[in-house]
Amino acid sequence: MAGDVLSQAEVENLLSAMDGEPEVASAVAAPLGPTRAREKVTVYDFKRPERVGKEQMRALQTMHEGFGRNFGAALSALLRTIVEVKLTSVDQLTYSEFVFSLENPTCFNLVNAKPLEGQLILDINPSILFPIIDRLLGGSTSAAAPSRRPLTEIELRLVSRITNLFLSEMQHAWENVLHLELEVDRVESNPQLVQIIPANEVVILVSFELTIGDTRGMVNLCIPFNSIERISNKLTSNSWVSYSKRPSTPESIQLVSDRIAEAPLEVVVDLAETNITTADLINLRVGDIIASEKDVQEPLIVSVEGQAKFEAHAGQYKGRKAIEILQNIDARHLVDINDELVSQQKAESA
Repeated sequence: MAGDVLSQAEVENLLSAMDGEPEVASAVAAPLGPTRAREKVTVYDFKRPERVGKEQMRALQTMHEGFGRNFGAALSALLRTIVEVKLTSVDQLTYSEFVFSLENPTCFNLVNAKPLEGQLILDINPSILFPIIDRLLGGSTSAAAPSRRPLTEIELRLVSRITNLFLSEMQHAWENVLHLELEVDRVESNPQLVQIIPANEVVILVSFELTIGDTRGMVNLCIPFNSIERISNKLTSNSWVSYSKRPSTPESIQLVSDRIAEAPLEVVVDLAETNITTADLINLRVGDIIASEKDVQEPLIVSVEGQAKFEAHAGQYKGRKAIEILQNIDARHLVDINDELVSQQKAESA
């Protein structure tokens, strides 16, 4: 028992080691036994818990980088000017931190995102929103002092074109992970009066910087963590790669076929070709007949989007002008045309 009691000198040595004297600490290390390697300590802030893994954050960043490029191209076509959309950050923070970082008033859109739980938030900074509205009304995008007021009813109708375009591109960006049905529920001007989740709840903030001419502004997409918690297993780099490389299925082929079937095409039928002088063209009157060298029994050429595709005969169907498709123009016809061109070139060279 006496051997387990430290002497006064050993106690003083221990106190000196705690005060930062390494040479004394080494002297008392031997009788106390071998020392353990110090473990690495990571600071954890309970006010900002990191509930989203690094893999999920990387997947969200990759997905929204592609979204930013597509949204920028679509917005440029709508505004008829060059618009640059750049993803600046993908962070996780609390809802209160996000709300108090916004301007007041602002364009605060509450978005329903079925089948996700709760609502998403789309915030458009007034510094970029009012130049966009001016552009939609025919004005310029020159930098000016941003207005500090809520949007009027007319301006809300114009802004809905921007938000609907944003949500449409967002649906395409999330298509490989989940089919979302995005719809704006309502628009608020004071973000601090909207409490869709508890103040200390974790959210994912996706921030974009929009540049139109000399004007810049931020567009923020806020995704509450409880909305995507159930699908977080799909937001991984491995699943993201597997989604992009998965083989075609009968359902996906049918979906593409259905969309292509609805695409409009220009169909043109060449009835005949001939050459006339400019004087004859000017003197044409109603009832005049233009003679051509085309045989009436010779099939007509049907072109689809400028490419010759079918041979047909002209006729009528239920009192309307119509054509009857005879056959496809395949590679055999192209070979015949090439042979004819080669023969003409040989004859000209001879």
